[in-house]
Amino acid sequence: MFEWSEEHAMVRDAVRQFVDNEIRPRRDELEFGDVAPYDVLRKMFQTFGLDALAREQFKKRIERERTAAEAAKGDAAEAGDAAGGGTATDDEARPSGGGGAMFTIPIIELCRCSPGMVTAMGVSVGLTAAAVMSKGTIEQKERWALDLLTLEKIGAWAITEPNSGSDAFGGMQSTARRDGDEYILNGSKTFITNGPYADTTVFICKLDEGNAPEDRKVLIFVLDKGLPGFEQSKPLRKMGLHSSPTGQLFLSDVRVGRDRLLGETEDVSTGGGRDAAKATFTMERTGVAAMALGIVERCLELCLDYARERVQFGKPIGEYQLIQLKLARMEVARLNLQNLVFRQIEMQSAGRQMTLAEASAGKLYGAQAATEVALEAVQLFGGNGYMAEYEVEQLARDAKVLQIYAGTDEIQVGQIARSLLG
Repeated sequence: MFEWSEEHAMVRDAVRQFVDNEIRPRRDELEFGDVAPYDVLRKMFQTFGLDALAREQFKKRIERERTAAEAAKGDAAEAGDAAGGGTATDDEARPSGGGGAMFTIPIIELCRCSPGMVTAMGVSVGLTAAAVMSKGTIEQKERWALDLLTLEKIGAWAITEPNSGSDAFGGMQSTARRDGDEYILNGSKTFITNGPYADTTVFICKLDEGNAPEDRKVLIFVLDKGLPGFEQSKPLRKMGLHSSPTGQLFLSDVRVGRDRLLGETEDVSTGGGRDAAKATFTMERTGVAAMALGIVERCLELCLDYARERVQFGKPIGEYQLIQLKLARMEVARLNLQNLVFRQIEMQSAGRQMTLAEASAGKLYGAQAATEVALEAVQLFGGNGYMAEYEVEQLARDAKVLQIYAGTDEIQVGQIARSLLG
């Protein structure tokens, strides 16, 4: 894949029109009015049939898993054949049979206007739902995942704590303690996307059996809004991504049954909570390239228009070589990011998932490129670029977080180097 197809272009144009009609007119509300983005995102899902597609794919996935589960009770060989037809690499289980392009395009287009909306959507439809679909039982998937995949309910994925940012597992203090057939959960989480409004929260913690914290199993629980002892804060004030509500979570002796333990087992021999969280990191980091592409595309468009129209010293600033250098570097970043996104789409089409190191490499480049381009766009606009009425100001604030969330740039470097040194 080296360019968008005609079908892709049609989808892109339709989504861009939706953004222009439904989101851009509400930009100030989303940026400065504490308006949650979920109604607009649901309208987008309904407009383009993404909710119906999610239901159809979910139904096929569950049918295959039930067939495999029933076969497992009989002949083991037959069970293997049935299970082989229902893995996550099938078209029914992937975001789309076309390799995910139809889901990638909306990410790019939304990020040209409001990157925060992509974060809010991705954490709910992507991270939270994926955690349930990856490790949950069939009953748990039916109970929670479908409503998340269709955006009927909003999800949050809670791992970060006040004292455990980059060292997510080593510094984790949230705990689960057995109490008969139930568990008692305690702890706090911070910087949680959708935290203030989430209907469903995937809560990651350690099992306290009286052993040292570093030796404890990592377990994952699914919580519903309103559980006794479970408190969700008001939205936090942030530098950027204002259209993505971020909050804190507080758990004080929250009592839950085993039905809320993801997979309904404490057995970590097949990976457990740590591996499930790392798989989610891979998904989260993979999505940054498409987000960065949207930011870079829009910054370049705005800068080209401004360079043609803005006159200084008697001629358009685009005729000055230093301005041309900025524009050229932006175009190089755009091409690199587009090629990276094309590679991701082709990999998904072939049923090949990115490794954590590959995802880290893409995130590292994408985050740095988006931030550099957005800041250079502000510089090109001069004093105007520092004013909130100009889009580049918002895009520069929004781009910065790509170097921080889902693992800082420094964490990505370490992950890539460890993979290389093997």
